[in-house]
Amino acid sequence: MQTLTDEKIEKLKKKANEIRKSIIRMLFEAGSGHTAGPLGMADIFSLLYFHTLKHDPKNPKWEERDRLILSNGHICPVLYSAMAHAGYFSLNELQTLRKFESRLQGHPHREFLPYLETSSGPLGSGLSQAIGMAIADRMDNNNSDLSADKAEKIIYCLMSDGELDEGQTWEAIMLASKQKLENLIVIVDRNNIQISGFTEEVMPLNNLINKWISFNWDVYEVDGHNFKQINNAIEKAKGIKDKPSVIIANTVPGSGVKIFENNYYWHGNVPNKEQARKALLELEENNLKL
Repeated sequence: MQTLTDEKIEKLKKKANEIRKSIIRMLFEAGSGHTAGPLGMADIFSLLYFHTLKHDPKNPKWEERDRLILSNGHICPVLYSAMAHAGYFSLNELQTLRKFESRLQGHPHREFLPYLETSSGPLGSGLSQAIGMAIADRMDNNNSDLSADKAEKIIYCLMSDGELDEGQTWEAIMLASKQKLENLIVIVDRNNIQISGFTEEVMPLNNLINKWISFNWDVYEVDGHNFKQINNAIEKAKGIKDKPSVIIANTVPGSGVKIFENNYYWHGNVPNKEQARKALLELEENNLKL
């Protein structure tokens, strides 16, 4: 476990802002996509790719790597941006988002970009995929004895709050609990918006904490922009035995750019030239303050 020092946190904050700037550029260039979710998750992806994950961009098929499954595939600009900044491919390639013959499709496509763990599109299926990987990893490590030490690889599943409307999600939550998948950590982006409005108006989800607890999960709630809180929750989750863990991360959709924040319009819309210019300027000013 690497220590998360104040100095490291400052570096992660700056990296998150660079990820955000890349997101703005690629969305403007594409002319379509999702703005709010990717910006809101930039801090979490910065922590994962530059502190938490056991991975090697120079050897993406490394067998001992952790697995990251993005269930809500529509926020893939933040995944692509984090991967490019980590060295999986060139930053220049980000400008090909959603273009014909691009490896960077509007939803992650593993056949085009083999560095991905899964393809994702239909909401609600990512957790089932992650559970399959967690069970397979336990089998591969002859870890059917649930009292044995936790397998080294951690399966991380990133989900949206809106996709918790999907029934398959709750079937998967039950299965993970039954299988006592201690090598599975779910992070829910609790940004309170979806494409048609605020989650609590479309389909109320509260109280999420009690819902997950009732399914016998280990549950944490954090500020999704507080690196220490997120990191502490992940480290605690790694030490849990006999049950899967979920981190409910309260995030601000569109975080970092005031005109995008907390407005569900930006769930599925992208900035025009002037909005993109102002957003990049604001993010640059944020960097100077760090």
